[in-house]
Amino acid sequence: MNVKPNNLLTVKPYNRTTVKPQTTMIEIKNLYKSFGEKEVLKDISAVFDSGKTNLIIGQSGSGKTVLIKNLVGLLDPTSGEVLYDGRNFVAMDKKEKAALRREMGMIFQSAALFDSMTVLENVMFPLDMFSSMTLRERINRARTCLDRVNLTGTDHKYPGELSGGMQKRVAIARAISLNPKYLFCDEPNSGLDPKTSLVIDQLLHSITHEFGITTIINTHDMNSVMGIGENIIFIHEGRKEWEGVSSQVMGSDNKNLTDFIFASDLLKKMRKAALEKMG
Repeated sequence: MNVKPNNLLTVKPYNRTTVKPQTTMIEIKNLYKSFGEKEVLKDISAVFDSGKTNLIIGQSGSGKTVLIKNLVGLLDPTSGEVLYDGRNFVAMDKKEKAALRREMGMIFQSAALFDSMTVLENVMFPLDMFSSMTLRERINRARTCLDRVNLTGTDHKYPGELSGGMQKRVAIARAISLNPKYLFCDEPNSGLDPKTSLVIDQLLHSITHEFGITTIINTHDMNSVMGIGENIIFIHEGRKEWEGVSSQVMGSDNKNLTDFIFASDLLKKMRKAALEKMG
């Protein structure tokens, strides 16, 4: 793979027994985003803590994807602040933003792997671009990440030879290769069957806790909401409509939230039965 290191960043291979959880958080204050006269995000404020799986949920068109794009700098907010441990991302210049992005890992809706590269080369890609590690160190680091997502021995396979769930795990390995402080996941379970989705959820949850990462997941998956929702932000028509944890969803009296979560008649009946049992 003929990719030369660029903008070198020293990254030491981590040892799972010695890494200490990081104390990090992301805070957004009074965030607005408009496209022309259309206001998409309306005065959103929230805190996303480290060591938690923070979920952003909402219907299609609610503004949650626009929110994620504002958080990582793919869009600039019309007004408001995005603070990474007190550092205002919005106010940074291009060079400062580029430096902060090296503290981020990203997992896209599609795994977004390079088809012409092997699994090992895909995971090594960020290391080749942004680390000053030797080739042997980069290989060892990539293999450590693959081992962490239970893909030992897949080094020389190509993405086309892997299942959808395995491709997502490669994407996770690549996302954590630079030891990110912040991890952004856009619909990580998209296109996966329910059983594989649970595997991805548990993997993201365990990595988040193990390394103290501030993880933000944009999702439609209700299994994710109920299973790993340690901090949930519900966006409705561009506003933060509700915030809480998974255990509070069932008993919420927010109609927009319950209509979204329990959309089918079956789920409505299950919620009614659960509330009757609780009450």
